[in-house]
Formats: sequence, C-alpha cells, structure tokens
Amino acid sequence: MKITQNIIILDFGSQYSNLILKHILYLGLHAKIVPGSISIDKLDVTNLKGIILSGGPFSVYNINKKIIIDKKIFLLKIPILGICYGMQLISYIFGGRVKKGCKGEYGKTMFIRNNNLSSSLFHDIPYNFFVWMSHFDKLITMPKNFKVLGYTNYCIAAICNIKLQIYGLQFHPEVTNTQYGINILNNFIYKICGCLRQSYVYDFISSSILEIKKIVDDKKVILGFSNGIDSLVTYFLLEKAIGRDNIFCVFINTGLLSHYDNFKSINFFKKKFNITIEVVNAEYIFINALKNIIDPKKKRLIIGKLFVDIFQKEAKKKPNIFFLAQGTINSDVIESKDRKNGFSAIKYHHNVGGMPKKINLILLEPLKNLFKDEVKKIAKKLKISYNEFDHHPFPGPGYAIRIIGEVNKKKISILQQSDKIFITELKNRNIYNNISQAFTILLSSKSVGVMGDVRSYGYTIVLRAVNTVDFMTATFVKLPYDLIELVSNRIMNEILNVNRVVYDVSNKPPSTIEWE
Repeated sequence: MKITQNIIILDFGSQYSNLILKHILYLGLHAKIVPGSISIDKLDVTNLKGIILSGGPFSVYNINKKIIIDKKIFLLKIPILGICYGMQLISYIFGGRVKKGCKGEYGKTMFIRNNNLSSSLFHDIPYNFFVWMSHFDKLITMPKNFKVLGYTNYCIAAICNIKLQIYGLQFHPEVTNTQYGINILNNFIYKICGCLRQSYVYDFISSSILEIKKIVDDKKVILGFSNGIDSLVTYFLLEKAIGRDNIFCVFINTGLLSHYDNFKSINFFKKKFNITIEVVNAEYIFINALKNIIDPKKKRLIIGKLFVDIFQKEAKKKPNIFFLAQGTINSDVIESKDRKNGFSAIKYHHNVGGMPKKINLILLEPLKNLFKDEVKKIAKKLKISYNEFDHHPFPGPGYAIRIIGEVNKKKISILQQSDKIFITELKNRNIYNNISQAFTILLSSKSVGVMGDVRSYGYTIVLRAVNTVDFMTATFVKLPYDLIELVSNRIMNEILNVNRVVYDVSNKPPSTIEWE
C-alpha cells in the first residue's frame, strides 16, 4: 500500500526520538526521522502533514552552540509540535526567552492546563494529569503571539500559536509515563494536522526474514546467545530466514552472571527450543581483564572487546561464518550515541558503544530498531513460549556494572547471594512478575556497623526495583516496607561483610536503571 501522508521528526539528539516514531507508526501514519539541521531544500515535503521537533541535550542560549535549524520550515504553513528542547527552540526563534533554571525538573510532575484557553491538542484530556519531565532550562518570557496552554509549579509547560498552528510541550508525551501522552500525539496528528487514518502495517517479521536472507545469502552466522528474550527472538528470525543449520549459537560464561544465568538456564533453552548452544568458559579472562578497573565506561569497553574477540575465535572453528548476530535493541543504540554526532552518550552498551571499531565479522542486528515491549510482541507473534523461564532482563556486562568500583570474585559472590535473596522474596510475595526489573547493587564504600556487640566495617547493598515498558523511562516500585525489611534482614544476616541495605527510590530520568 502506498503511503500518502507523512510526519517528519526533526531530531536534535533526544533519547526519545525513536519513541515518537514508534507511536506515530502505531497510530497509523508513515513517519521519518531526519537531522534537526536538515535544509528545507533537502526535505521531502510531498504530502507532508506535520513536523515534530524532538528534545535534545543542548541549550538554546549557549553561545558556543549555534542554533541549527532552517527557519524556512516555519514558513511551510504545516502544523509543528516542539517537544522539550523543541519547545524551547520554537520559543527562542519567535522572540521568547529561555534561561537556565535554579533547579531541574525530572520525572513525574503534575501538569495543569489553562482553564481559560481550549486547544485541540488536549481534546478529551483532563485539565490536570501527570507528565514526564527531563529538563533544567525553562521558558521565562513567552514568544510573540504565543499563549500559555498549561504549566507546572515550576515552569510554562505548554504553548501555542493558533494562527500559525505551532505548539510546544515542555514534557514528553511520547514516553509511557506521561498520562494521555498518546492521546496528545493522536490529537496533533489527526485533529491538528488533519491526517486520515490508514491501514499502515509494519510487518516486521516478514520484512526482517527477507532482509536477513538477502544479506546472509549462503553464508553462516554466529549468534551471541545471552539467555534473554532479545537473543531468543533473534535466533528464531535467523532460523526462519536461513535455517538452524546455518546458525552457531555461543554462550559466554563471563563469571559475572547472576544465580539464574548459568548452565541450568542454558540447558532449559536447549531442551525447550531444541537449540544447539556452545558454552565458552571465560571467567578467568573477564575477571582478570577487569582487575583494578574502576571507570564504568572502561569496564564496558573491555567487556565489549572481549566478547567480540571470543566470538571471532569461535567463528573460526566453523566453516563459512561471516556474520555476528546480536540481540541489540533500540534503547541500547540510543543510549550509546556519541555526543560528537549531536547526541549525548548516556552509557556505552557493551554490544554498541563498547564494540571495537574493527571486527572481522559483519554485524547482524535485526532488532536494533525495536524497543523491549516491541520485542515481546514479536516473540508472541512468533509463538515463542517464553513465560516458562521468564526472568527479568540481565545486562550483558553482568555484575561488572552492578559492582561500583573494582570487580573481583568476592564481590561477585556477594551480589549473587543478595540477588537470590531479593528475587526469592519477591517471588514468595507473588509480585516478581509485576515488576519489570529487580536487582541489587554493591557499593564500593564501606560503613561502620555493630554485629554481636562488635564493631563491623562492611559493604552496602542497594535494592533496585523498577517498572517500565520500553526501558527508556522507568519508575521505582513502591515495595511494602515489611518486604524491604525482610530482605534487608536476610541479606545482613546471611551474607558476610554486608552491614547496611538501602532502597533506591529514583526514577529514570534523572537516574538510569542500572547504576553504571
């Protein structure tokens, strides 16, 4: 079916630009992400119905950063929606004043609509609702001929110029934590841009299979198997495209794994899905390489290189292997983007930013444009019965990024024990499956305690439990106090060298889900 209506997303380096794209596709329109600095001469305006300006890590008042946007875009007489930095950019261009605030506004915030001004953008949406913020700069002087649509206790949070059909939101409607966020995007696309609903179907499975067939041809693939749903879905896409005889699955035991990411789980996958998986024991290699390494970025880079080195070595054992497949997903890619390309690197995922520049295998990452919730939907379509061994996601670098500071076997053992206690008690309360991710962190600093009337000097364990849909934003889980107390008591009573337990009550943003 030919797509006749388009929405363009001007990307200024936001982590969430792909979320905007995802939701527009779900709402039935074709959309495309282009650089925020694109010239109008290079912009395809054929059947263009609306433009969205994304957020970004920069400040409009920073004289060292030139405001790069073709202002002719505002002369197209096409509805425009600016989000976060996009709203500040619109305000700046139209004569408003933006300055650095005295504090940041991150995470869950109450948004209050202007009772005296109605707008199609908020059609059928309550006057007060919670939104998700991620900003420090704020609008202090309104741009000419713009009006305030809403605000928070801290800032002007929604503006509009009805005549020019230009709108701005300081919050992020594209993230799942914003109430009525999808309704707002829906209103912009259909009520303001005047788009017509189309039966646009993004048939990911069939298109991926065809693409893999085309790329791989008669060659073979080594797949980095990680016991997670991402690598499992990647395997089944590869199997449908090139057949299981052409896939060489390799699981690397790094020695940095939790109590459930072990040979027992590998045996489950072998038996349940009849997958042949080669296990490489590399515990000594990884832990030795991380000796005296404290910086989290260096940890990820070291781990990423070791993974590739081992995969390349294993690939040589089989004939005709030219490709390395990974279960990389969109959040990995987004958070690893480099600032020099207009983005702000959040962390170097071992399978993206942590990859060495030169490898002897061709990367194959069929899921790199999907978010975690989309991967789960693809798994369901593929009829993968994953629930029988359903556990929370576990990072590729393992405990290396949950041990703050230097990594060693003693610290790994402490985390394995604390994780097991935490997860066991969550399952005993039947709430484990209602949580997106739960785990423990070991801090590098020690504190004074008293055990058996004797002074102790032990480690601190942090409990972390979050709920999220796409892992781009997250909220901490409000666990019952008695459960936290039970877990805390068990950890301090059963694990040597731990005398303090705390609970992490921070959201993403401003925090990340993992600590490193």
